[in-house]
Amino acid sequence: MKTKLILFVALLTSIATFSQKKWTLKECVDQALDKNISIQQNKLSLELAKKDVEIAKGNFLPNLNASTGGNLNFGSGFDYVTQNRVSTSIFGGSLGLSAGYTVFNGFRNTNTFKQAQLGVESSLLDLQKIENDISLFVVNGYLNVLFAKENLNAVKVQYEISKKQIEAAENRFNSGVIAKGELLNTQSTAATNLQSVITQENALDIALLNLAQLLQVPVENFDVAPIDVGTPSSDLLYKNSSSVFDRSVQRMPEIARAKLAIENADLNIKISESYFLPTVSASAGLNTNYGYNLKTGPNTTFFTQLNDNLGYGLGFNVSIPIFNRFQTKNGVAKSKINKEIFETRLESEKLTLKQTIEQAFLDVKSALKTFEAAKISLAAQKEAFKNAQERYNFGAMTLFDFDQVRNRLVSAQGAMIRSKYDYVFKTKVLQFYSGDLVLD
Repeated sequence: MKTKLILFVALLTSIATFSQKKWTLKECVDQALDKNISIQQNKLSLELAKKDVEIAKGNFLPNLNASTGGNLNFGSGFDYVTQNRVSTSIFGGSLGLSAGYTVFNGFRNTNTFKQAQLGVESSLLDLQKIENDISLFVVNGYLNVLFAKENLNAVKVQYEISKKQIEAAENRFNSGVIAKGELLNTQSTAATNLQSVITQENALDIALLNLAQLLQVPVENFDVAPIDVGTPSSDLLYKNSSSVFDRSVQRMPEIARAKLAIENADLNIKISESYFLPTVSASAGLNTNYGYNLKTGPNTTFFTQLNDNLGYGLGFNVSIPIFNRFQTKNGVAKSKINKEIFETRLESEKLTLKQTIEQAFLDVKSALKTFEAAKISLAAQKEAFKNAQERYNFGAMTLFDFDQVRNRLVSAQGAMIRSKYDYVFKTKVLQFYSGDLVLD
């Protein structure tokens, strides 16, 4: 009984510990990369590509086949023992072993093997591309949660101020300083602020749900660890978009994959051209037979017959293409056109990447300007609210005017939080393209 109680307490402790866990950004990214179905599918595609390498490697080996057969003849038949045709009932059979080897086929096997190796590299780059995309999704989702939390804290502060305003208004109403209508207006403002708190709580729940679904973990008790975003620097990390592009073009998987496609097209040209060349193959064979006369007997023993009838053979074959209705010529031409297509795709990928980075750089500059303006606006609204609060407490400002000032403060706080996280995320996007993004 004591042992069961200890196990039960340990189980409750472990559950409580799990429920208190707050996921770090790196843990979220690692979890998403481990559970994402698209990533798992790409990993299986990678395994298929590796098998293609093994298959291509097998083309360098000879093939070996064994064969056997049997027959039963009635009436006129061939006597495997006497090697004569006789009128009798004979059971006979044969055994054979053959091997073939491609000596030369225009280096098709070599180039096919190289293509298979490029296939593995291409699959790895596909996997890296989707991992990059998932990582950015997680970073965005993580920052959305932090943004929702900070928004929630801001509206909670305003709600606490509203509750204190109700207490002050009640005291002033009881003292006969203000009318009941002003007290009701104060209570209405507090109710509106409470509604804002509920709205932001829902926004936080949705942000947590979206991130939990991306990670494929239960949303119950799911939470993330805070990141000290602080006040982001007003200095841009990079001087211009060109410096980011120069670094990105050397590391982005979609660019490397486009380059591999051109290499693969070169190999396709070589394979197509190989059909102009002769094919040389060699073969070897071993066969024997046996037979039994079912009527006359006796017969030579089975192994004696196999030995007496044993034969060997070697073969050597050269196939020289002369005319195949221009199939090879047109195949080579198509392969060259395909290479040009892949070369244009590489340029297209570079252009797309350049435009994406230019847009990201412009987004960062715009977000920084918005962030700086939001800081100035918030500072001004804080001073205005401080002054308005003092005037309202002394009765020098109506509740309506005071609420107008407070609403502007709340709006400025929301704009400040929103612009801060927008600037942080867009900066991280540029860091991602330049290779400087660190998730730890």
